[in-house]
Amino acid sequence: MDEMRSKLFYEQKNGYDLIGTEERIAVEEYSRGYMEYLNISRTEREAVNNAIAIAMDRGFSEYRPGMALKPGMKIFSNNRGKALMLAVIGKKPLSEGAVIAGAHVDAPRLDLKQVTMYESDEMCYFKTHYYGGIKKYQWVTIPLELHGVVALKSGEVVEVSIGRDPEEPKFVITDLLPHLAQDQMKKTMAEGFTGEGLNILIGSTPYADEGKDRVKLAVMSMLYDMYGITEEDFLSAELTAVPAFDVCEIGLDRSLIGGYGHDDRVCAFAELKAIFDVNQPEKTCVCILADKEETGSDGVTGMQSAAFDCFMEDLCAAQGVELRRCYENSFCLSADVSNAYDPLYPEVSEKRSDSKINYGMGICKFTGSRGKAGTSDASAELVAYLRRIFADNGVVWQMAELGKVDQGGGGTIAKYMANRNIDTIDAGVPVLSMHAPFEVVAKFDCYMTYKGVLAAYQAK
Repeated sequence: MDEMRSKLFYEQKNGYDLIGTEERIAVEEYSRGYMEYLNISRTEREAVNNAIAIAMDRGFSEYRPGMALKPGMKIFSNNRGKALMLAVIGKKPLSEGAVIAGAHVDAPRLDLKQVTMYESDEMCYFKTHYYGGIKKYQWVTIPLELHGVVALKSGEVVEVSIGRDPEEPKFVITDLLPHLAQDQMKKTMAEGFTGEGLNILIGSTPYADEGKDRVKLAVMSMLYDMYGITEEDFLSAELTAVPAFDVCEIGLDRSLIGGYGHDDRVCAFAELKAIFDVNQPEKTCVCILADKEETGSDGVTGMQSAAFDCFMEDLCAAQGVELRRCYENSFCLSADVSNAYDPLYPEVSEKRSDSKINYGMGICKFTGSRGKAGTSDASAELVAYLRRIFADNGVVWQMAELGKVDQGGGGTIAKYMANRNIDTIDAGVPVLSMHAPFEVVAKFDCYMTYKGVLAAYQAK
C-alpha cells in the first residue's frame, strides 16, 4: 500500500529535503549575486543600466538593425533606458521558434508630481502620485530615497540619486501620533491615508532672507547647487521615492532575503543569470526586462508596445524568416512572482494550490481574477512540457495560484505574450508581503527559478 501511495499520490516536499551540500552552497552563492544586484537597482532605469553593464562584461554587444547573426552571438537592445531585450542566437533558425523569458523591472513606488514642491507652515514637501498597487499606509513613517532623472530644456539629462549612500539624507511621510488619532483610527485602512496625502517631508530650515516660502527656497537652492536644476525642470522630470531599506538576510538561519522590489526584479535577475550562462543554444534564447507591468503594460516600454515585435522582426529578417512563423513555434516563460502562502493570513489562501516558501519555483497555469478573467490560461501540454524539462534538470518546482478564487486576483505580462500566438506560462519566485515596501523571498526559491529558466533555455 505504501508503494501504491508513493506511485499514485502527489506529495510536495520542502526543497531543502531534496538537495545536498553542493547545491546548498550554490544557493548561497547565487543569492549573494542577486542581493548585490537588487541593492543597486532601485528603479527600472537602474535595473536596466546595471543589467547592460553586466551583459557587456559577459560578451554581449548592442544590436544594430542589419547586423549579421551567427549561432552563439550575444546581443542586447536598450528600449529608452527603461526596458531591455537580450538574445543569444541559436543553432536552429528562428523559423523553429525562440525560447523567451520575460520579467518586469518596474515596482510599486511614489512618483513625484510634475508640480511637486510646496511649502506649508515653514515645512517643505514633495507631492506624489503613487505608481502600481500599494497599501498606502505602508509608505508612511518609513525612510525614503529619491531616484530618477531630470531632462533639461537643453536636452541634457541629469541623473538624481539621494539617500542610497548611508551618509546621505533620507525623506519621510509623517503620521499622526496615537494620542490624537482617534478619528483617523476609526477609518478603514483604505480610507485612513489618501493618495493626495502621501506628501514627502524634504526640509524645514528657512533661507536667510525675509521673503515668502523661505524653506522651499533653501531646499531649491540646494538642489540647484547639487544638480543645476530649477523648479521648472521638475516639469520634465521622472523622479521617484522608494524605500531606503538595504537588502538583507532574514531569519536566524539566513534562509530568506528581505528588500524592496523583489516583484519582479527577483525574476529579472534569474533570467539575466540564465541567459549569461547559455552558450551555443539549440534555439535562440531571448530575455526581456519589461517596464510598466505594474500599471498594465501600456506605453512604449511596456509589453503591449511594438518594441519587442520590432526587435524580433529584425532578428527574423536577418534569417529570412516570417515573424509570425517564429512566434507560433516559440515558447515563453513569463517570469513573474507568485504570492507565497502566509500562515499568518490563512483565511485568504488556498493552501493546496498556493505556492510555499522553500518549495521551489512557482508555476502558475493561469492568473486573472474570479472566473479566470484576464488570463491566457496555459495549456495542459505546456505544463507537461515544463514538468519534463524540470525533471530532467533537477529543478524543484510547485504549482501556484493567487489565493482563494473569489478573494482577488492579478495579472502579468503572460497574456500579452500569448496574444502574439506564443505558448506562454507564468513561473517565478513566491513572495511574502508582495507589493509592500519591504518584501521577503526564500533563497532556495530564487535559485530554483534561475535553474528553471536555464533549463528552458537549454531544452533540446
